[in-house]
Amino acid sequence: MSEHIDKKLLDEDLVYRFEYMSKFLNFTENDIAALNAFAKIIQSVIPSAVEGIYQKLLDIDVTKQYFLKQNYGFEGIMTTEAAQVTVKSEQMTFRINSMRKYLLRVLRQRIWNDAFLNFLSNVGKMHTNMAGASSINVDYVHINALFGHLEHILIDVVLSSDELDGETKKATILALNKLFWIQNDFFTMHYIIASKSGN
Repeated sequence: MSEHIDKKLLDEDLVYRFEYMSKFLNFTENDIAALNAFAKIIQSVIPSAVEGIYQKLLDIDVTKQYFLKQNYGFEGIMTTEAAQVTVKSEQMTFRINSMRKYLLRVLRQRIWNDAFLNFLSNVGKMHTNMAGASSINVDYVHINALFGHLEHILIDVVLSSDELDGETKKATILALNKLFWIQNDFFTMHYIIASKSGN
């Protein structure tokens, strides 16, 4: 007999959605432990990796435009001339620090409870126009490209590490892959809601 999945709950209940995704992807406590262990290895690499990601975003005009807008929570001096924005600009430092904190949190998180799931959901929501004043409203294609690029960076660190044996590398790569699919789902959930609401 087929397992019943409640579509309404899947669309409306964050925990139910996460449990469905986790079961489908076989995301377990072992994956969380692998991410936690990897956090110790990647910690020193994150600052330069994140700066490199934002440099890549600044190198493309269609993504650079998002950094010429005032970001929620940013109270520094805005550089509004595209040619003058660099990774050292105040608004870029703000975003770079935000992504560094995000990465460390998701990799270090030991208990994926309601509060943490809401955090992951809100990260997705703020990139649509559904988060009110904190909305960034980024076209999804750029989010998808960023996740792919970020995952490749992290996997490269895993594969290049001398601290991990073969089995641990495999477990870490699988855990990272599941993490990004789960986070990506929380993004797409809000993009779908936004499209259905006509925003």
